[in-house]
Amino acid sequence: MRVEVDLDKCTGHGICESIAEDVFEVTDAGSVIIHGNERPESDRDRMQQAVMQCPVGALRLVD
Repeated sequence: MRVEVDLDKCTGHGICESIAEDVFEVTDAGSVIIHGNERPESDRDRMQQAVMQCPVGALRLVD
């Protein structure tokens, strides 16, 4: 499973970072960097939560 961000949509709210700070980092410029976008199956629940909580729908999971 891979998590992706659409940087054209991302507004840097940081909700994803609060859910998984080891995966997502909001930069000073207000965009998200994903550290290790290939995630193990054991991270599925956290990644789904980050995707669902993104207020602008900038994140998605790809199996």
